[in-house]
Amino acid sequence: MGNLWGNPVNKARGTFYGWWMVAVSGFIMIITAVPVFNAMAVWTVALKSEFGWSHTQLGLALSFTRVEGSLTGPIAGYLVDRMGSRFMVFTGLVILTGGFFLFSRIDNLWMFYLAYFIMSVGQGQAGWLTVMTLLNHWFVRHRAMAMGLAMVGMGIGSLVLVPLIAWLINPEADRLGWRHTAEILAVVALVSAIILPKLIRNKPEDMGDYPDGVPPTVKTSVQAVDADGQNDEQELTIGQALRTQAFWCISFGHGFGSMSVLVIMTHLGLLLTDDYGYGLQTTAWVLTVQTAVSIAFQFLGGWLGDRIPKNIALFIFTAIQGVGVAFLTVGDSLIYFYIFAVLFGIGFGGRTPLTTAIRGEYFGRASFGKILGISTVPMNILLLIAPPLAGYMRDELGDYKMAFLLMAAFNTVGAVLFLIARKPKLPGLVRTEVAA
Repeated sequence: MGNLWGNPVNKARGTFYGWWMVAVSGFIMIITAVPVFNAMAVWTVALKSEFGWSHTQLGLALSFTRVEGSLTGPIAGYLVDRMGSRFMVFTGLVILTGGFFLFSRIDNLWMFYLAYFIMSVGQGQAGWLTVMTLLNHWFVRHRAMAMGLAMVGMGIGSLVLVPLIAWLINPEADRLGWRHTAEILAVVALVSAIILPKLIRNKPEDMGDYPDGVPPTVKTSVQAVDADGQNDEQELTIGQALRTQAFWCISFGHGFGSMSVLVIMTHLGLLLTDDYGYGLQTTAWVLTVQTAVSIAFQFLGGWLGDRIPKNIALFIFTAIQGVGVAFLTVGDSLIYFYIFAVLFGIGFGGRTPLTTAIRGEYFGRASFGKILGISTVPMNILLLIAPPLAGYMRDELGDYKMAFLLMAAFNTVGAVLFLIARKPKLPGLVRTEVAA
């Protein structure tokens, strides 16, 4: 399929091409994750204003995306290992284009669910799983840093895009409106589908290079051990990974830790507007602060994850995220929401690159896409129930306090699961030792 993608300059002189892959990965996540997930808190306000749907009904939209993730995650993991990242990015962005266009035409609840499901399929195929697999191929020693930098790119995009979307679709102002905004996003996705795959190289070996740009010095058919007795880089099959304690702790830890993330994406705008009477633009500014803080800590989390055990770093950041969620229940003053934004930004930003980097460190490169895809199944089962559960609790109890306290508790469970995840120690595994 090489002719389909053209033949741009393979490598900028003097620059390891893997860092270009980091930049491309960050941009891909901006145009896939930010409008579909990060901006959900502002989309829901505009949709509720026009259609009058309940909190539970709006919360179900992101649950349908988790159904998609549970069904297609393992398939996407298999395809990205077999077909490569550039194929996945192209097809995913084309699907996302169709989803945005359909979203701009919705006039009933089920059409909304269908559009958001299609958008999620496209986002899932082109986005996080695919680009993290790409970076896992390009980096070993600097894996967490590379993934963190890509997340920083996405964070910068979110910092700009979420307030912009909120300004454009604000139902209290006569501006572009949410339908025309969705149409513009469809055009952006289509243009990106034409351009971005041409820049992608699936593995450094495709260009005669090596992970991190450094040739291997030792490669054996048995497990190599560091001076402290720990494995450096293991290559597990999907079957071996499924038999480890680490796989299940990381998968469920990621799921419990992300339940609050999905609830906030769906319900934060509704919390601020319906429960406390703030405007949509206030939601955008709170999200802007949270995003700005998370940008800095995505970089710090990646840096720290290359220097201390990733499971410990994940425990720290996930616990801080949970404390931030609890601040949403303290009172109605804006100061509490901005404290939430700072703490949640620290926790979410710091843990985001590490949740993927730890899988690369524990399970290796060979079957990373399959392992990551399968691990989304238990994670998405948890995420499936979170947004509608929070919406149902709001509809039944009259406010969001108990819903967000429950999410903070689940978050704590996730932090503990990360902490107890042990690096696999399996005999007879391939390991590559990289020159210093």
